[in-house]
Amino acid sequence: MTVIEQVLREDALPAPARGYARDTITLGWDERIHAHGRRRSDGGVAFGLSLPRGTMLRGGDCLVLDESKTVVLVIERPEPVFLIEPRTPQEWGLLAYHIGNRHQPLMITDAGIVCPDVAGVEQLLEQQRIPFARATLAFTLATSVSGHDH
Repeated sequence: MTVIEQVLREDALPAPARGYARDTITLGWDERIHAHGRRRSDGGVAFGLSLPRGTMLRGGDCLVLDESKTVVLVIERPEPVFLIEPRTPQEWGLLAYHIGNRHQPLMITDAGIVCPDVAGVEQLLEQQRIPFARATLAFTLATSVSGHDH
């Protein structure tokens, strides 16, 4: 089984890999933060990941499988999320604080804060009276902190 130890962007592929067959792997946000383990591409190609600690796969990342002469492109799977649109800089800080203080994942966009629809988030938003809307879109964690604990 091929084991991938590095992630490349399309423009950084080595010359031989540019001619390889193409495949995809569609992953949710929680699957993209796990840098180790067995994976299977959407086309059925099995491989392993052994990426550096803290690596987070993002849409557009390329995994080169030299043995099967295949480049696997990472696709971010759309998932249920909560959309929060702070109106002031103070709201941005306060809302991000409440979400981060509860160790809930978040994504920051130009328009607002996005949280995945995971256990505890809706309760937090309602408890703190944070207005939100529901949507389905690809979620990418703002940061990945490996080994974080208290």
